[in-house]
Amino acid sequence: MAVPALADRSPQPRALPLREVRTRLTQLVSLAELTDTVTLVTRDGDPRPIAAIVPAPAARTGAQARADADRVAAVSADRVAAVSAGWARRLEELHRQSSRRHAAELRALTDALAEAWAELERRAPAGDPALNRLRAAHADLLRP
Repeated sequence: MAVPALADRSPQPRALPLREVRTRLTQLVSLAELTDTVTLVTRDGDPRPIAAIVPAPAARTGAQARADADRVAAVSADRVAAVSAGWARRLEELHRQSSRRHAAELRALTDALAEAWAELERRAPAGDPALNRLRAAHADLLRP
């Protein structure tokens, strides 16, 4: 007894021998139409497909498929260029924002360091060796 055609809803194409396809052709055509299922037809005892039952939109001629591929390639090239240009603009803007933020943070840090050195100068006795060592260690930070 044959298994109902709707029992298997796998995304992989199913392969059926020609003998079974003959008995279930109406079911297989309806299945292709309603669920976009592809059924490969094989010769009895040979696993290689000889034909296929596919949904009508999937049945394209070679010329139609080549024309579609050419159209997609042309549109894709334009889209790739547009998307690349958009990302380049976005990256440039992010770089500018990051540079401004970095400059602002650097100014704030430089100001805080200047205040800390002013406070150290005020509190430490003149000629303090510890302060002189600290100043030498941080000489690169003290240059304007």
